[in-house]
Order: sequence, then structure tokens, then C-alpha cells
Amino acid sequence: MATITLDKIDKVYENGFHAVHDLNLSIADGEFLVLVGPSGCGKSTALRMIAGLESITTGELLIGDTNVTTLEPKDRDIAMVFQSYALYPHLTVRDNIAFALKLRKTPKEEIDSRVAEAARILELTDNLDRKPAQLSGGQRQRVAMGRAIVRQPKAFLMDEPLSNLDAKLRVQMRAEISHLQHELGVTTVYVTHDQIEAMTMGDRVAVMSRGVLQQVASPQDLYDHPDNLFVASFIGSPQMNLVQGTYHRQNDGTGRLALGSTTVTIPESLVSSRPGLANYDGRTLAVGIRPEQVEDPKFSSSSDMLKGTVDVHEGLGSEVILHLTLDIPMVVDESARGDSSPRRFLARVNPRTTLRPGDTATLALDTRELHFFDLATGLAIRR
Repeated sequence: MATITLDKIDKVYENGFHAVHDLNLSIADGEFLVLVGPSGCGKSTALRMIAGLESITTGELLIGDTNVTTLEPKDRDIAMVFQSYALYPHLTVRDNIAFALKLRKTPKEEIDSRVAEAARILELTDNLDRKPAQLSGGQRQRVAMGRAIVRQPKAFLMDEPLSNLDAKLRVQMRAEISHLQHELGVTTVYVTHDQIEAMTMGDRVAVMSRGVLQQVASPQDLYDHPDNLFVASFIGSPQMNLVQGTYHRQNDGTGRLALGSTTVTIPESLVSSRPGLANYDGRTLAVGIRPEQVEDPKFSSSSDMLKGTVDVHEGLGSEVILHLTLDIPMVVDESARGDSSPRRFLARVNPRTTLRPGDTATLALDTRELHFFDLATGLAIRR
């Protein structure tokens, strides 16, 4: 096992495209770090630079105490799991897993021992003599994992390994990979565009956009304290509502927030935890409202209300997602989801709500966990 350190890493291609900008990231020994972001954000390029499959334009890369910036992939002591399983169809599961060890001329007894242990961990023991064509997608991914495990590398690098699986199997496999990584304790860098995958698997999550690292933190910290509009838009499902509001500080320490034709109260506890709001008295800012902060008033004690029209009712059994049109200007960060079209306001409400499409809805807003951002810079308003 080893730490991985990216120090001021840049990647510029021959055509001038700047794929990664000044990437600084320290990954702890045994940590599971997820790189997440939309397509083209530079996450896979960063992973390939760690692997040695892409050259580094400027900066340094260390694995442990060794500077590997210019080393060949084979000299970095890492194992990579790709989106495609990349299995040899003519070889058995046993031989696929053992392939790299045989190339190294590892003694047969050691190969057999490592393969048997990997098969036990991955529940592949009964499939060792089958060919890949006889396996399910999840089993093939396990074989690809087994091939990485037997090498006993310093680090695992995984590039969207679950994207070829169906939704149910992806949920199962992400739990299995998380369990496996923590059991083995091997430093792991995992790339995905799926923010749910990132939030459920990573010890920490590094969010990237347009080649720039936006924020790196624990999944819960990202959700609770996004640094900017991009992270706020990208992390969360359903995503955070971002609207425009005008802030007014009150003499009693609370705040008032004008949202379209509605005015709500910001509690003193939230105002005091965001001293930077003092600079925005009388100004318009971006306000972040998670869908779960809005509820059918039948099931809420909040006295602050938002009014709108229900456009879509999505019943999910345990909850209902309402899509609403409100008279509040929306803020769209099109880089987060790749869509600049007007957005409806989303509310995650009690499944027993009677609200249906076409209804005029008055919904309770919990103002204790609002998020505030500067409209010009996109940065969170805190200190």
C-alpha cells in the first residue's frame, strides 16, 4: 500500500487542449478516493496520468515516496480495472486471474495460492474453470477485480468499472467493491460520472469540472457544505434547487429572504453561522434549497411557505418527487449537468400527499439548512 500525491499536475495535449489544470491532491494510504464529474471534466485523464497511460505535461506524481512522473506503467506497481472487462475469452477464469502472475514468472505454488484466495474473496471459486462467455456481467467484473487483487499492488485504479452493468447489478457491485476495498485496505482511486456511486463508495470524493478540482471532502461534507454552485448542482439526487433571492438582515439577528413574491425568515442560528451574509444586505444572491427541505404542509411544522403549480408527480413508494413551477427566478449552472434549459423546482415530500399535476400548491420550507452563493463568483457565502 502507499500514498498517492499529485503536485501541480497539468495535462496539455499537442492540439493545445488543456485537459487538467494545476491538480493538487493527496490520497492517504489505504484510502478509497472517488474522482467524479461530468463527461470531459478531466477525471479519467487524471487517472490515466496516475497509471502512466498519459504523460504529465507539468507537475510531479508520487506513489509512496517514489517520484513516478516519468516511469512506465509497469514500473509503478499499480493495478487498473477498466470499464470493459478486458478478459481473454479463450482462457478460463483461473487463467485470466493468473495471467499477470504467469508473465512475471511467479512460482506455480504462489500463483495457485493467490488465485484461490482471490476467488474466495470474490466468490468465484465455483467458476474457476469456466470461460468468460459462461459468466454474468457481475461475475466478469469480479474476474477483472481478481486479476488486480492477485498482483498485490500498491494501489488500485478503477475507471468506471460498473458502467456496463444494469442498474440493479450496479447497486450490488458497488457495495461489493466498497467491502472488498476496506477488507484489503489497498489505496484506491475510482473514477465515475455517477454522483450516487461516488457518494456511496468513497471515503472522500474529489469533484472535477472542466479540468479543475472543485472540492475534495467526505461525501456528507460535500452534501452539507458545497464550496460553489457547481458542486451544489452536481452533488445530490434529486439535485439542489438554485434560485435567486434578495437578502435583508434584521435587527434581531435573523434575516429576511425575498423569493419572488414570497418572503421567508432565516433563523438567527443560520445567519450567525454565515457571517459573510453581512456583506449581502439588500443584494441578490443564489439560494440553494434541497428538495427534502420542502414538504407538504400537512406533514410539516414550518411556518414559511412557497407557492407554485404542480407539473409532475413522481411516486416512488417511500416518497414523492414533485416538479413545480414557482414565480422565483432559477439559477442554472449548465456545466454541472450539461443542460441549460429552464428547470422546475423539485420537492421531496411525504408519499401520502394528495397534491397532483395542475394543483396550486402551498409548500412548507425548512429554512434552517439553506445554502447561499455569490451570483458573480459562484462561491459559497460563509466566512
